[in-house]
Amino acid sequence: MSAKPNSNEVIVKLTNIAIPPRRGIPWSCLFLKWPKSSWWSPGQYLIPYFFHLLLHVNTGQATALTISIFELSGLAGFYFFFKKTGFSSLITACSLAFIAIQQAFIIPHIFYNGGEVLLFGFEGWFLYGCVAIKKPGIKLLVFVLLSGWIGFFCKSSFLWIYFSGLTCLWIQLSIHKNTLITYIKNGIWIAVPSITSLAAIFIFFLSKGENPSTVSTGFKLTWETFNFPLASPMLAGFSVDDMLRGLIFHPIGHTYNTTFIVIVLILLAALSLFLMLNIIRAVPQHNYRLFIIVFYAASILFFSWVFLRQLNISYESRHFRIIGLILTPGVIYLFGRFRIIYQVLFGLICVVIAVSSYGLFIKGYLFNKNISARGTSGIAQEYIDQPSLNYVMRLDRQNKHAIFAFTSAELGLEINHNRVITLDVPNPRLKFDYDDYTYDGHAGPLYIILPADYIGTKAAMIKKFFPDYGSFTEIRLSPKYVLYATK
Repeated sequence: MSAKPNSNEVIVKLTNIAIPPRRGIPWSCLFLKWPKSSWWSPGQYLIPYFFHLLLHVNTGQATALTISIFELSGLAGFYFFFKKTGFSSLITACSLAFIAIQQAFIIPHIFYNGGEVLLFGFEGWFLYGCVAIKKPGIKLLVFVLLSGWIGFFCKSSFLWIYFSGLTCLWIQLSIHKNTLITYIKNGIWIAVPSITSLAAIFIFFLSKGENPSTVSTGFKLTWETFNFPLASPMLAGFSVDDMLRGLIFHPIGHTYNTTFIVIVLILLAALSLFLMLNIIRAVPQHNYRLFIIVFYAASILFFSWVFLRQLNISYESRHFRIIGLILTPGVIYLFGRFRIIYQVLFGLICVVIAVSSYGLFIKGYLFNKNISARGTSGIAQEYIDQPSLNYVMRLDRQNKHAIFAFTSAELGLEINHNRVITLDVPNPRLKFDYDDYTYDGHAGPLYIILPADYIGTKAAMIKKFFPDYGSFTEIRLSPKYVLYATK
């Protein structure tokens, strides 16, 4: 999910004021973001910061602690949810093992993906609450009210999960009497606290600026619009999208032919529908069937509309992770009923997923350990080498009123005594408005740290973003990085 905050936003970084970046704030920047932009929910920054303050650990240690707690919380929450929906201890244990081999579970241990891991830590408990509450009352009111706030605090995309879960809760509370008046009464019990919860979220957060749901480039109907949500059980539940390194949304330089994408999506959508129908027929638990039907239908409707309107939400399986998680015990139960040859086939699929996921983990671990630079934050810094980072930290210690400008916001975590600008660098070959990238004023020494391949046109363009500064001194920090300094 890309981001583009308003350039007038105010950002408070731990103990010092930071000049705002022109666009997104990556996972590792523990910033409190105040109005003019409401792109990110605050939990991904505040929870590590809470551990940072409480335990007096550095940012890296606080982040690692956050990941560990929420990964374990997520497994525990889904354990109780699966058990509450009637699955045996064996199927539940196998389901947790299947979840633990997915790339989505492994990735936070390579880099902190913020709201994704926080949402995983909470959503299992939310689903458990939707199953466990059996009648209207104060418990229901408190649960609905607080779960909306907690879920949104973890990640803003929780809102569609919130709606789906409450729909299941409403149906479960009403279906036994199955009268219109019962549905209306129970609907009121749920509607009042949920509307209150959503109203507070909108008034105090979403209304403060742009967010992914407010940025649209018009309607566009493609094969991916409906097939991607339809294929979510395979894309998310079996890590297909991750193992393909992103079927549609992928790293620069890694692309697939459009025809290949369409064919694969159609096949995966057909397989997903076939899998869903067989699970619904095979699993005897009525409440579990309700959850997979409601969540799958809601995801198709919601994301098809999102993709049709071209809202700023990417074609990534992580948005559908809840579908794969809910389906897991149904998949285990279904294959447990098949002949041994199909069970062996499923076992081989699990091995492939595990090898892919833990191979990625080993590669990421070695990169973080042996290549990434490390500073005072404890975060493995990918976008700078150690000699350059050492020089930058020395400058930070020697100055008190300087400005450091980076092309990667993670590096701002290493600046403890001065201010930070995160540069959003436009393509110098394309026409753009300099006013959108200009920082007016003079506020102490300026240090711009750039990759060495920026020397020349890009570096000259970036220096023009600071019209009140001149006479830059070029310092080659290492073969890969250069610093432009001026007073």
